[in-house]
Amino acid sequence: MADNFNFELVSPERLLLSEQVIDVVIPASEGEMTVMANHAPTMTTIKPGVVKVHSASGKKQDYVVFGGFADILPTGCTLLAESAVPVEDMSRDELDRRINAAKAELEDAEHHEHKSRLEHFIMELSHLRGSIPQD
Repeated sequence: MADNFNFELVSPERLLLSEQVIDVVIPASEGEMTVMANHAPTMTTIKPGVVKVHSASGKKQDYVVFGGFADILPTGCTLLAESAVPVEDMSRDELDRRINAAKAELEDAEHHEHKSRLEHFIMELSHLRGSIPQD
């Protein structure tokens, strides 16, 4: 039997989840990362994507996140998301609104670094759109 560990998903608005889990798959900036108990200490950035949680009770939950940071320790993982929504609450229309807002911000961006980050963000959101069920 796999060891469990504590996972917390936090957005600026609220604590979305805090419970014992078997594993969590996070969209790290270097690629998907599976976190399990006794994981080596790691701090990583999170790109827009889906966090897949396998709770100790056997329940599986998915959350859409829009960037952030993950602090991983052998005894737990805290994901601080810029924004996070349960996948069943996210619609393609909402995602399209976020993509269009980022495109509008890109048009007004003056610095190359800001433009580059926005272009990458738009690409990630567009890719994420394919994993959201149609309305």
